[in-house]
Amino acid sequence: MAVVTVAVVGLSLLPDGETPTTQASARVGVIAPVSPPQGQPQDTSQPPGVVATPEFARQVRANEAGLVPVIMYHRILRKRVASIDRTPAQLRQELEKLARQGYVPITAREFATGDIRVPAGRFPVVLTFDDGHPSHFALDDAGNPEPDTAVGVILDVAARYPSFRPAATFWITREPFGLRDRERQAAAVRWLVDHGFEVANHTWSHPDLRRLGKKKVREQIVRLERLLKKLGAPPDKTLALPYGSLPRPKKLARTGSWDGTRYDFAGVFLAGAQPSLSPFAKNFDRGAIQRIQSNGKRGECRKWCSQYWLEWLNKHPGERYVSDGDPTRISVPRRLRGNINPKRESQIIGY
Repeated sequence: MAVVTVAVVGLSLLPDGETPTTQASARVGVIAPVSPPQGQPQDTSQPPGVVATPEFARQVRANEAGLVPVIMYHRILRKRVASIDRTPAQLRQELEKLARQGYVPITAREFATGDIRVPAGRFPVVLTFDDGHPSHFALDDAGNPEPDTAVGVILDVAARYPSFRPAATFWITREPFGLRDRERQAAAVRWLVDHGFEVANHTWSHPDLRRLGKKKVREQIVRLERLLKKLGAPPDKTLALPYGSLPRPKKLARTGSWDGTRYDFAGVFLAGAQPSLSPFAKNFDRGAIQRIQSNGKRGECRKWCSQYWLEWLNKHPGERYVSDGDPTRISVPRRLRGNINPKRESQIIGY
């Protein structure tokens, strides 16, 4: 009886009608969650965990050895200029699709550190925005995010899909969001951090790190680390590589020091072109984490961008990361137990 109680509590975190697992969930008596009253601020915190058991993990088809889409965005423009640009309408359409399919956003920091607190039966997705472009974040005269910025679109989708947590990572350079005044930069960073977003390192001036000497690589990273600290961002744990280009040697991107300041990242992110392994997988390389470019299925993107990969994951649900709702456990089908990092053996639930 205790096991049944745990299962019902965990499954009640699943929204009614928003995820492909609804039919399976209904068989064990899911109670739809109550939406917060209108007018109250959105909750950007991670959901409470449940206590997973083998029986419960089997019921929600948990697979925390599965693949996670880390989606990469650049400029959000009403009229696209480059192939990697997206319009506000395209961003909104993709986020709504993710919400309907059962994805829950987490930050790059949460992903890289394995702090994945996604409701049972749901799928984590990491939304990442490179370069700190003005189209990512700006406030109107009333102090609210401009509606066609990335943040404005994310908040709008989250307001209409309560299970879609408004969380994302913004990797910035020396002039975040096109702002040159330090006071305005700090205000922008504080607003984002206070509302559940991550602001992190994309180097000082966006060079190709592979073309730089060791000292210059470290300088590029440390100068931005110092800026983040001045602007009030929490201690940084992630770096996105400009152009996805790793320095030589590769380890320089993850740990190092310059002028008396050290850096040590939990995750270094590439620029494409496939879903990431689970951070719990034994083959997970936190020094070169894969991402997917947000785009349709034309040209080079026929097989390498977000539309292709999200459709592929829907067609191959056994390959996708499915949460057990318990942040202290790692639940996997028994046949996949060997895919998990041996250092996490005590956390594994195999079923």
